[in-house]
Amino acid sequence: MKDVSQKPDSKRVARATATLHAPAHCIALLRSGETEKGDALKTARVAGILAAKRTDELIPLCHPLPIHRADVTYELGETSVRVIAEVETIGPTGVEMEALTAASLAALTLYDMLKPYAEPDELHIDDCRLERKLGGKSHYRRTLARPRSAAVLVLSDTVASGAKPDTAGVLVRDALEAAGFAPVEYTILPDDAPVLGGVLRALRERKVELVITVGGTGLGPRDITVDTVRPMLDVEIPGIMETARAFGQQRMPFAMLSRGVAGYAGDTLMLTFPGSRGGAGDSLAATLPGLIHLIETGRTGGRHPGGYGEAG
Repeated sequence: MKDVSQKPDSKRVARATATLHAPAHCIALLRSGETEKGDALKTARVAGILAAKRTDELIPLCHPLPIHRADVTYELGETSVRVIAEVETIGPTGVEMEALTAASLAALTLYDMLKPYAEPDELHIDDCRLERKLGGKSHYRRTLARPRSAAVLVLSDTVASGAKPDTAGVLVRDALEAAGFAPVEYTILPDDAPVLGGVLRALRERKVELVITVGGTGLGPRDITVDTVRPMLDVEIPGIMETARAFGQQRMPFAMLSRGVAGYAGDTLMLTFPGSRGGAGDSLAATLPGLIHLIETGRTGGRHPGGYGEAG
């Protein structure tokens, strides 16, 4: 199965349809609910909902998901019935297959309940398709529309001295480049507050759009990053690092000990990530969609689909 453990949860919605073609007298039976097996539309609706809930058992390598809502509705024509399945979840991957499975199984159930009343060549199912999906990377982008400047500052006495290589900062740098940030500056610094402060002020004056520090967010006597960054922030954004800590806490119980902060210093968005590779990677995985949105629209008041004060 595909690893989705580094994908943040989001609300996911999928709508799928399938069409059953049948003689007019069969459609009349659907309208009346009078077949020898009972009300076909009601039975097929239950079948479709159950199919959505058991999709991971039917399709190999499909992730099990909590189904928060599933429903099947119909549009009846003269010689056809269009089956409409909608499924919702909050999770790390989408429910397209659940919706498609629900539409397919509901259509098959209708076929089964109508087959005593028609010849085999009078019944057929076609046009099973995904009509809509919301949530995840298709709805919350993880790449920029155009390049933006960024800097990654690694805070570590041992890395700065050459005693060990940096892996966490490299991971963040490479992930930012993959997300479309360019140029991405990369600097290794000792745990020294005056040195860090000077570098941050220079980046702010140059209006580098995103600065991520890696390391120095803990409780040790040399963990000076947060105490250096916080006084520089004109606007603190607590939700960014709250999101990172919550995401990390589900994967590592020590994530609650990170003191990381985030906010704007002038026009520069600053974030403070933990110094471990896992902690830095989790923090970026959790926050990247929000960072993309904020950098592209939030600070300047840009409008965006589904934003506050906007319909939809």
